[in-house]
Amino acid sequence: MLLAFLVLAASARLMVSSLLPDAFYLVAGEELKIAALPFVTVEKPDETVQAASVTPGSSYNIELSLFGLMPVKTVRAEIVSRRQVQVCGTSFGIKMFSNGVMVVGFSDILSKDGYRNPAEEAGLTLGDYILTVDGTRVRTNEQMAELVSRSEGASLEVVYTHEGEQKNTTLQPVRDAVTGGWRAGIWVRDSSAGIGTLTFIDPNLSVFAGLGHGITDVDTGENVSVGSGEIVAVEISGAVAGTPGLPGELKGSFSSMIPMGSIRINGDTGVYGVIYDTADQGRMMETAQQQEVEPGPAQILTTVDGSGVKAYDVEIEEISFNAADPNRNLLLHVTDPTLLAATGGIVQGMSGSPIIQNGRLVGAVTHVLVKDPTRGFGIFVENMLKTADEVADAAGSAA
Repeated sequence: MLLAFLVLAASARLMVSSLLPDAFYLVAGEELKIAALPFVTVEKPDETVQAASVTPGSSYNIELSLFGLMPVKTVRAEIVSRRQVQVCGTSFGIKMFSNGVMVVGFSDILSKDGYRNPAEEAGLTLGDYILTVDGTRVRTNEQMAELVSRSEGASLEVVYTHEGEQKNTTLQPVRDAVTGGWRAGIWVRDSSAGIGTLTFIDPNLSVFAGLGHGITDVDTGENVSVGSGEIVAVEISGAVAGTPGLPGELKGSFSSMIPMGSIRINGDTGVYGVIYDTADQGRMMETAQQQEVEPGPAQILTTVDGSGVKAYDVEIEEISFNAADPNRNLLLHVTDPTLLAATGGIVQGMSGSPIIQNGRLVGAVTHVLVKDPTRGFGIFVENMLKTADEVADAAGSAA
């Protein structure tokens, strides 16, 4: 009996330990309480820890246990100040030009020697970015085609990136037996455009954050590498409701070509950049740390028609601190009858919609469950703030 108890206790300890992150950001002067795991308790801090807990920028170790009885894990507490941002929920248009041109497909060329594919022979693969051809910076599809055409069959020195690593290769165009032109057997893309939802703006840093996930190429599934980009105003006219197996989408169009801001990062946790005007872009609200988010009622702010941003009821069903994907920390269930009638739940274009709980911004909508559009995933705002700060730091260094 004792052995069985010890095995069960050890299993419980390992399971709970796996649920916990290695570090928490803790607001100065507040004790660590994990709302989603109330059975995990914190060992009483000593005087040294108490002094450090009120000083932003300090850090210390915290011992966690089950019900105060069984040690579970030692985590690091990083002391921060409570953040406030402008919470948005407005739709915005995204226009991005990639850093180089992305390889999105291959096409064999019928040459005098039979079918050939120079691009594949040169070692290029889907998702690679071609940066230069014979020393010329490549920025558009047309430019790439022209450089190959002008080669007259001469070999071309190509600089490209593969999974973030810069490489060199030699591309040998072949003459198309059908058209007579010189071809590389490659399809490339230089830009992307779409609609998403603005999550927040930090007016003190002049930085915006949206989407909660990166913009990926439709052919490769890889995040588009940003060369340049901007966000613009969008007018939403309505939505195509989602059904099981078929995600819905917001319908809208760019309402202005005047940029609202410039995109600096397209990463796993969203799209970030510098905002040009922070006035009238949302209401100020405190942000929540991940340990303050709890299962239960919440709201999302989003735009589904021409009437602007509205709040809709949702339920936070599950919370994951160590999600395999950085933008799937929360499992959401849309319960609001008005939103369900309009969209069927979560639809494409709602990514980035702020999630509000207990008067604080806790995260943003990121994905819809295809089999059940009433449910979807969300990201902790804490994760988005980290990337927003990177943009601010980079902008400050450039200045």
